[in-house]
Amino acid sequence: MHKSKIRSDKKTLFGIKANGPVFISSLLIIAVLIIVTIVVGEPMEKWFDDTQKFIANHVGWFFILLVNGMLFFAIALGFGKYRNIRIGGKDAKPEFSKTGWFSMLFSAGMGIGLLFWSVAEPIVHFNGNPFLEQNGGDVAAAKSAMGITFLHWGVHAWALYAIVGVALAFFTFNKKLPLTIRSVFYPLLGEKIYGPIGDIIDTISVIATLFGLATSLGFGAQQVNAGLNYLFQIQISTTVQILIILIITIFATLSLVLGLDKGIRVLSEWNMRLGLLLLLFMLIVGPSLFIFKSFVQNIGYYIYEFFELSFWTNSYKGISNQEEWQSSWTIFYWAWWISWSPFVGIFIARISKGRTIREFIFGVLLVPTLLTFLWLTVFGGSAIYQELIGNHAITEAVNNNVATAIFYLLEQYPLTSFASIITIILIASFFITSSDSGSYVVDTLTSGGRHDAPKGQKIFWASMEGMVAAILLIGGGLKALQTASILTGLPFAIVIILLCFSFYKALSEYKE
Repeated sequence: MHKSKIRSDKKTLFGIKANGPVFISSLLIIAVLIIVTIVVGEPMEKWFDDTQKFIANHVGWFFILLVNGMLFFAIALGFGKYRNIRIGGKDAKPEFSKTGWFSMLFSAGMGIGLLFWSVAEPIVHFNGNPFLEQNGGDVAAAKSAMGITFLHWGVHAWALYAIVGVALAFFTFNKKLPLTIRSVFYPLLGEKIYGPIGDIIDTISVIATLFGLATSLGFGAQQVNAGLNYLFQIQISTTVQILIILIITIFATLSLVLGLDKGIRVLSEWNMRLGLLLLLFMLIVGPSLFIFKSFVQNIGYYIYEFFELSFWTNSYKGISNQEEWQSSWTIFYWAWWISWSPFVGIFIARISKGRTIREFIFGVLLVPTLLTFLWLTVFGGSAIYQELIGNHAITEAVNNNVATAIFYLLEQYPLTSFASIITIILIASFFITSSDSGSYVVDTLTSGGRHDAPKGQKIFWASMEGMVAAILLIGGGLKALQTASILTGLPFAIVIILLCFSFYKALSEYKE
């Protein structure tokens, strides 16, 4: 065991088990955002919009290059000479079954966002995207829409999670270092990871995690509100959405108090069961043959167009609406996944002891991706099917409020109320698992890698996540949520690049 791990465990702040510099710095940055958003008020919405465009237009190419680089690095690790190294040592055994492992992977990695966008995004791209010569309405538009949606939700996102996760798992279980991002930099920095540089790394990770999660929680609140409005005519408003965040945060803290095995794991497995129920329901009542055929064709199109879609930067079009399209979609997604990567990385590192690097990489890359593609085809494909037969009700819903899209899709098929209620329950359940998993991770980062921090600290961070999501909704709605992800994803992108060099250096020097 490293001496520094013992030293890290002794860190306290005002009697609580926290790493003072990381805890205080993170809290101050969050407090400044909250105060500025409240004080400035309505002009913040324009600032969020302008900031998103500026970052996307000037460094969008960097995000695109980074996520592609991470995918190639992940594949190289999975096939490379270090593929048989086992997390925790050669005699380590998995803590969770593969079913439990995959359930927690999927729930932590996608969750609310997939429910929010699985119908709305394909419909938006179907009606117009930069890869079409004209606006949508035909077969080419349908194929293009599903290909772009697969790009945003496919292997690139999971490659980011896999790299951060496997690096953290290796340093935690094989090198016996604290479960924090700073630990991955030990080969480059040595004992300096316990000084100011390490504190900066962990603070960046905390902020990225909090804002990445707040984006998802904001989406979830909007969609639950849309569902309640659809079923019970409850008004769609920011006030209602804040109340929803408050209620769900209370349930999330309850799950958090129960712990990883009794709370988060059980909820994640229920998420999978409910999700499977909704998926099977849609397969049965929806255009089943069309779904199965399009699932195969969508994967083929995604593979065929993979490199053009992955490396497209709009460089030959100049400043145009297409550039705004990319900032609102592809660049937003890459930044969102980057900001989620410390959260998902730490979480899957914690649950992946006993897996080999190959099993880890390809388990994280392939299984959740294929499940995601099936989900997108069932829901997004069913929506596009309605458009192809001349029913434009879902497009009208998306144009009015993207959060309502899935409910208007369900309206086109039998047992609408039943399916809508299941959908709201599933959104709330994903909401809870995202919040409690995120709180677990933030608490781990701010307490120097501890697994036994007091429950009060976990409750505190769960409350902060809800508060940040609520403030972003007040300060600019959907645009504020997207901008927050891009802003926090940029600095952590630099951390990820250095993390890869450090991790590879450690692997090359490792002896079991």
